[in-house]
Amino acid sequence: MASFEIEGKLHEISVTEQKTESFRLREFVLEEQDGQYPQMIKFQMTQDRCSQLDSYKLGDQVKVSFNLRGRAWSKDGRNGYITSLDCWRLERINGSTQAAPPPTAPAAASGDNFPTKEPAAPAADDDLPF
Repeated sequence: MASFEIEGKLHEISVTEQKTESFRLREFVLEEQDGQYPQMIKFQMTQDRCSQLDSYKLGDQVKVSFNLRGRAWSKDGRNGYITSLDCWRLERINGSTQAAPPPTAPAAASGDNFPTKEPAAPAADDDLPF
C-alpha cells in the first residue's frame, strides 16, 4: 500500500471514541493552504495511536504520514464505499526535535541499502583517471 505525507495546521482534534470493545478511533482535521482556499482534510488514528494527539494543540504545524484506505459496505440492499485517511505518524514541524534519529551503524551493516555520505572507493581494475 502506498504511503502519503502532507503538511498543514491542526484545525480540529476530536476525543477518542470507543467504537467497539476492541476498537478505538480518534479523528483530527488538518488545514492545508491550497492557493486562495484552504483545504480541511479529516484524518483518523486508531487503537494505541489515538494517544499521540494528546501532546498537540490547535494551530500546531504538523506533518502527517498516512495510508489511503477504502472498503465496501452493503445494508438493506444499498451498496456504498468508505474511504479513510489512516494516520500512522504525526510530527511537529518548524523547529521540532521529534525527527527520527539517523540509522545506527548496526542497522546500516544489516544489509539495508542506505545511501552513504562518502562515495564508494573505485574498483582496483578501474583505469579511468577521474
